[in-house]
Amino acid sequence: MKVLVAVKRVVDYNVKVRVKSDASGVDTANVKMSMNPFDEIAVEEAVRLKEKGIATEIVAVSCGLAACQETLRTALALGADRAILVETDTDLQPLAVAKLLQALAAREQPKLVILGKQAIDDDANQTGQMLAALLNWPQASFASKLDLAGDRATVKREVDGGLETIELSLPAVVTADLRLNEPRYATLPNIMKAKKKPLETTNPAALGVDVTPRLATLKVVEPPKRQGGGKVADVAELVAKLRNEAKVI
Repeated sequence: MKVLVAVKRVVDYNVKVRVKSDASGVDTANVKMSMNPFDEIAVEEAVRLKEKGIATEIVAVSCGLAACQETLRTALALGADRAILVETDTDLQPLAVAKLLQALAAREQPKLVILGKQAIDDDANQTGQMLAALLNWPQASFASKLDLAGDRATVKREVDGGLETIELSLPAVVTADLRLNEPRYATLPNIMKAKKKPLETTNPAALGVDVTPRLATLKVVEPPKRQGGGKVADVAELVAKLRNEAKVI
């Protein structure tokens, strides 16, 4: 079984994000970048499937700037067999990424596509669902447990009311949630081995995909700063403030 894993290069989750002075977007100059944490969980799950003897090949895919090669090398160090970079300077939106992954899935013919449920930069939570729709494959989003047996997959997924268990046929698309697993650290020997693993570079035109943005960002602003709290003399004053100022009762 071949498994396709999509990974995204994002601002590291430990970095405090700053908005550009012209409000055109987030400042990424000289900022530490890393693999999207949910995609890291997806890579770990694919590696575990290979360790169980279920998966035979893991192909890591990233779309974006040439610097995304660093993210792909991390995926290779974690256990992926080879990598594909769809290089483009265009600001990719979820639908464009889904179309690129669709083209690669048609070429690679994987039995399973795993990706993070969302990226921590835009929090769109759309790519996995769009990809499943484009491929016309079954999908399981927000997976917290994944079991494969033959051509069937059993997924325990997190919903508002608790946990839901579904069964779907392969090929399928699965998006990883936080509790699916705990990713391993890349060891130094594996990091060195990753440098010798194949990394293919292609572009949207070669895949026949138009990645022209359909949405335009008008303005990016920081959230308003929280105001300081206040003290009340008694319960009556508290109730009055909740009713008249906060308007929550």
